[in-house]
Amino acid sequence: MGRFHRHDDGSEHDHEHGDSAHTDHDHPHPETVHVEGRDVGDLTGYETGTERVQVLEAIFDENDRVAAANRADFAQHGVRVVNLMSSPGAGKTTLLRETLVRLQGTARVGIIEGDIETSIDADRLEGLGATVALVNTGNGFGGECHLDAPMVRSALDRVPLDEIDVLFIENVGNLVCPAEFDVGEHARAMVYSPTEGEEKPLKYPVMFRTADVVVVNKIDLLPYLDVDLDLFRRNLVAVNPDALVLMVSSKTGEGVDTWLDWVAGA
Repeated sequence: MGRFHRHDDGSEHDHEHGDSAHTDHDHPHPETVHVEGRDVGDLTGYETGTERVQVLEAIFDENDRVAAANRADFAQHGVRVVNLMSSPGAGKTTLLRETLVRLQGTARVGIIEGDIETSIDADRLEGLGATVALVNTGNGFGGECHLDAPMVRSALDRVPLDEIDVLFIENVGNLVCPAEFDVGEHARAMVYSPTEGEEKPLKYPVMFRTADVVVVNKIDLLPYLDVDLDLFRRNLVAVNPDALVLMVSSKTGEGVDTWLDWVAGA
């Protein structure tokens, strides 16, 4: 069975890879390279374009194998897994803190905390009833700007899956790379802060397109911001008309219950 790839309009389709070449389909492509179903962009500016494609093929193949293993382990233990993504500073960790406070005594929670360096965010989540496993990508993973499936798997021996109900994977703060890597999650949540501007879905479409839910965080700041949320919503619909939008303030707690309702059904 072939994999899918995305076009600029967001459409996706599968290609069967038997004896026929990938180029046998009859629609045109721009000078964009597809690595086994993934649009990795125009690499024609590099003399090493072919070698780069080969490297990407190896990276994504390994990732997909490990993601499948992760997903099988999660299913075996009945653990719901949410991949939580955002730009730096959008409020992922603050949302998780409020989530842990409200879930104490009602759900068993595990967290895999991803950062390039430091344990600052992991430390903020300690003492709230959750098992927290830190993954610094600078330690053995080249300082990557995202978590991938092998990184998540490296943390599973520190997260007792038979003792938790839900696992949050707090990805590295970045609006690009985290969206490209399946880590074995059941659902993807993206935290957006109105301070980032209304155009973000258009500038970073893959992130917004792959999100099941977009949490508009820091709504307590709206009275002080010159931001057009209606325009943001229109831009979001342009790239992902199916995304659920939740209005939340992790600081005041407003809307967090609706987030928890979504998590319960993820």
